[in-house]
Amino acid sequence: MRRPTIADIARQAGVSKGAVSYALNGQPGVSEATRARILAIANEIGWRPNIAARALNGARARAVGLALCRPARFLGVEPFFMELISGIEAELSSRSYALLLQVVGDHEAEMGVYRRWWGEGRVDGAILVDLHLDDPRVPQVEEMGMPVVVLGHPSAAGSLVPVWADDRAAVRETVEYLVALGHRRIARVAGLPRLSHTAIRDRAFDEVCAGLGLDACPIVHTDYTGEEGARATRRLLSSSERPTAIVFDNDIMAVAGLSVAQEMRLDVPAGLSVVAWDDSPLCQVVRPPLTVLTRDIPAYGAHAAQRLLALIDGAETRPLEDEAPRLTTRGSTAPPA
Repeated sequence: MRRPTIADIARQAGVSKGAVSYALNGQPGVSEATRARILAIANEIGWRPNIAARALNGARARAVGLALCRPARFLGVEPFFMELISGIEAELSSRSYALLLQVVGDHEAEMGVYRRWWGEGRVDGAILVDLHLDDPRVPQVEEMGMPVVVLGHPSAAGSLVPVWADDRAAVRETVEYLVALGHRRIARVAGLPRLSHTAIRDRAFDEVCAGLGLDACPIVHTDYTGEEGARATRRLLSSSERPTAIVFDNDIMAVAGLSVAQEMRLDVPAGLSVVAWDDSPLCQVVRPPLTVLTRDIPAYGAHAAQRLLALIDGAETRPLEDEAPRLTTRGSTAPPA
């Protein structure tokens, strides 16, 4: 079936297309009775505004874009992005805005998507995630002139409005807690090294370990998948200087690391303490439940959406430092045996 048009409404209402346009756009030019009849007919036949046509007339798209540069199959198993999107969507829907989401293979494709959406008037702005060191997307987005909010540290955001949390404080709190338990050999299974937040966590981890005089604090970089997390854990636990505690950069890798420790007959937490970055149901249903660095991820997404809508409205919009992750201790951490 074809999409209902203004001409269909005009025909049923017995008025001109101009009168229908006045009524649908809330403009004067028709009586209130005629306006009510036109709106009722539009609702009855399922008419919806053509976003592309509205954009050509300078009207807002009432949509924002989010392009994710990662394999689509990972999204179904990575709680962080599902929670982040839920927070963004909750804020947008309360303002009758839609979220336009697309998964892409690389940054070139991502920028192609943003240029197309912006050029065709499909979005009024966008949210940029997974900032890289010297990220080439930042100057390209600045040049486009599209309202954009960045989820990432201001040091990598250029002139774009950032929303971020203090990962350094969270790293410091975690290492100091493990040291207070008696751990001297602490390892970190990290994400992609080219991501700016990974680099920030790397530096913070090295600095706090050095400041506390720890013996060996290796960092192993991965792609955030359970497979890579398991491989990194196996390598660390097979080394001559086996760590007594491992901090993982996400929950998927931490659960995989827990399975490897149990496979190698290491008791958790007596033989190995495990800490996961970002809490999720996965961290709570495994045994033992995992000690985590937790934060309100839906609120993080909602705050980014709020900043973006303010930018779109032309309001002065300042950077926002969100709530820092906090340590929640559970059964996966204890003094080393």
